[in-house]
Amino acid sequence: MFEKVLIANRGAVAARVLRSLRTLGIRSVAVYSEADAGAPYLEEADESHAIGAAHPRESYLNQDVLIEVLKRSGADGVHPGYGFLAENPDFAERVAAAGATFIGPSPRWISAMGHKTRARDLVAQHGLTIGGGSRVLALDDDPAAEARKLGFPVLIKPAAGGGGIGMLPARDEAELVKAIKRARSMAERGFGNGEVYLERLIDRPRHVEFQILGDRHGDACHIFERDCSVQRRHQKIIEEAPAPGLSRDFAEGLADRIAGTMKSLGYDNIGTVEMLMAPDGGVSFLEVNTRLQVEHGVTEEVTGIDLVASQIRSAAGERLAAILPKRPVLSGHAIQARVYAEDPKTFFPSPGRLETFRPPYGRSVRIDTGYREGQDVTPFYDPMLAKVIVHEASRGKAIERLIEALAEFDVRGVKTNIPALVALLGSEPFRAGDVHTGLTKSVISG
Repeated sequence: MFEKVLIANRGAVAARVLRSLRTLGIRSVAVYSEADAGAPYLEEADESHAIGAAHPRESYLNQDVLIEVLKRSGADGVHPGYGFLAENPDFAERVAAAGATFIGPSPRWISAMGHKTRARDLVAQHGLTIGGGSRVLALDDDPAAEARKLGFPVLIKPAAGGGGIGMLPARDEAELVKAIKRARSMAERGFGNGEVYLERLIDRPRHVEFQILGDRHGDACHIFERDCSVQRRHQKIIEEAPAPGLSRDFAEGLADRIAGTMKSLGYDNIGTVEMLMAPDGGVSFLEVNTRLQVEHGVTEEVTGIDLVASQIRSAAGERLAAILPKRPVLSGHAIQARVYAEDPKTFFPSPGRLETFRPPYGRSVRIDTGYREGQDVTPFYDPMLAKVIVHEASRGKAIERLIEALAEFDVRGVKTNIPALVALLGSEPFRAGDVHTGLTKSVISG
């Protein structure tokens, strides 16, 4: 097991990783930018190090300074959290070159799955169904011809990166030409890679993902599924486990197929396989996220499994059979709402000082946050303030408890999306389990 782990991240995920490190008896090293100097989790770490100015390029994305802290602290492991460098194979290789272990999949898997079209080809060779899509579009290709093969409407997607950045729809050829230029520019700025490709655009799909855990010895399994269909700007805001409206035979049969594919590939740590479900019941592969997911907490709540600790133990070389000696079992229903500092109608960020920040507490409520009262929410990072997770015996009870918890959340000084979350949770389609990626727009915009 590791003796000391550097957490190369900030906010809620840094606080979350700290909890598991304490459980495992591993010393922790936190890092912080100038903007995060007052973060509460820094006081909980065994040591903390300043890493630069507020802008991510000068701090959390600065590989040189992170490797310097790694060497100075004597840490033998690095947990990347999610976002920033979590899916950067170059950083994973630099960690290894510095004599430490990157707590995540091997760099080859980060690289293979990080490029969307290569990942599609790879999983298709190992038995997963992929939806209609093109190869990467060269600058001299005729995108309209490719789109006609798929059939309009299409979705333009960056081949690298994620988080919804650079994903643009096109319903005809005129819109396609403009959107491709814009998508390439966004992808280049966001990921340093302007490659894009086309996918057939499915109207009102569901986004269902499957939690995978592998080890360094060739074994892998699934830990059930989550529904992450409720989104804004292609980013998730409400997630739940298990997925509503799916029979357990169907969900677990698909999960077994996916786990079998990942095992046959030799996938060796935590990951999430994301699938699209069309209204007609068709299911197709979307992508693999080679890291801990923001929404991992709902899976933890319905299984009792500490996914972060499991990820760390796997990276340390433990066998899956020792990490999960019994087959995971589902218990009840969990729903997570992401509370953002943003306008609840436009979803534009709302930076400012948290004059009041009092999360709800009590029965069946879990709060994951990296903030406290008096701290500034800056424009430099994702404006997520907290994740509010509830776990109840049934989905209906979980919805009611989550609405209550959000109403109890007292935040002043910034706008939040809490009114939008409450409206979504209380809407008739959500209560009925009729979730899809267009639900937010239909409920909030009317």
